[in-house]
Amino acid sequence: MDRLTSMAVFVKAVDLGSFTAAAEALEMSPQLVGKHVLEIEQRLGVRLLNRTTRRQSLTDFGRVFYERSKIVLAEVEIAESLAAETRAIPSGRLRINAPVSFGMKTLAPRLPEYLRSHPKVDVELSLSNRAVDLVDEGYDLVFRIGVLADSELIARPLAPYRFVLCAAPGYLEGRPPIRKPEDLTQHECLVFAYTELRNQWTFDGPSGRVTVPVRSRLASDHDETLLCAALAGMGILLQPQDVVQAALDDGRLVRLLPEYEAPSRPMHLLYAPDRRITPKLRSFLDFSVEAFGARGGSPVLA
Repeated sequence: MDRLTSMAVFVKAVDLGSFTAAAEALEMSPQLVGKHVLEIEQRLGVRLLNRTTRRQSLTDFGRVFYERSKIVLAEVEIAESLAAETRAIPSGRLRINAPVSFGMKTLAPRLPEYLRSHPKVDVELSLSNRAVDLVDEGYDLVFRIGVLADSELIARPLAPYRFVLCAAPGYLEGRPPIRKPEDLTQHECLVFAYTELRNQWTFDGPSGRVTVPVRSRLASDHDETLLCAALAGMGILLQPQDVVQAALDDGRLVRLLPEYEAPSRPMHLLYAPDRRITPKLRSFLDFSVEAFGARGGSPVLA
């Protein structure tokens, strides 16, 4: 006999107080109920029930086995319900938050792909550069760029966010050449406000890591503002590759110091640890890992 079935029959017999009542509830004969209980006792070599013609009662070991059996059966039920959820069709609304530039340049172009694949899911996408509170503000998922602060959130690693140093050809004409990071101190730099990039830029090059101070007449918390200024020849730009790639491709911007790499910033997708992994949540997690890199990255506590 199947062990889990016998265990379930035993628990039902204890709950209802007799083999007959358990048989009626399980739509089997009292004799078959008895066989299931006897099979457990023979396998364990221990009596579970004291039985007389009028009543039955648990032995000391039977009481312990009964409590443990209920736990095991409950865990099996949970596992089976998770499997059912996995097979279910994702549906409902997902509230997602992302940084502005990543959301506009990287996430938004890929969202139609997700929506076509999951026609019963509605997405509400909010873009902001502040660190929103996922729980208090009611988000299901939050994209976050940069080093994570300690929290109780679950963080799914994505591909690092890479930066490129570039400028418009018109800006570079007639100005001091840029052959090494230290040369940037002689130039106007367009800086991202409210981050460490406002006052200094760091690069990894042939001789190791170097950090240089930068000065600027323009600081902004929006990449598009800085990009417009760079295209107008107002200064040197250090921005995410996705933001500047189109301008690099058509020559409106040129890459500087290609032998030096600006350190990439980590990127994660966050969700609450007590949030049930519903089909819609699972579908977007899988989509994001596939679309935005770091395949196989295991979730970690933020």
